[in-house]
Amino acid sequence: MDLTKLPNERKLYLCKWYFYAGFALLPFLWAVNAIWFFKQAFIVPAYEEQKLIKKYVIFSGIGALLSASLYISWIVVFQTQRTHWGEFADSITYLYPAGSP
Repeated sequence: MDLTKLPNERKLYLCKWYFYAGFALLPFLWAVNAIWFFKQAFIVPAYEEQKLIKKYVIFSGIGALLSASLYISWIVVFQTQRTHWGEFADSITYLYPAGSP
């Protein structure tokens, strides 16, 4: 979708919708929001709704980075400590890595 063809009110509505949808355990929407609306928030000439779009873009970027870091941290901890956690790790494991008991 070409954002330049949308009215400013619709841009604000979409940006806000993507931001709040990210709270529904869909943090990739925050990344999409931050990337998709970056130009509208920081590069194009100023318009009335730009201040709110900028706020949603910044918070979406922060949310995307935080959720990505939590996700990567969990993967690293789980993959390195799974065998030490014993039966509990087996109960939350869906696929067993090759070569692991």
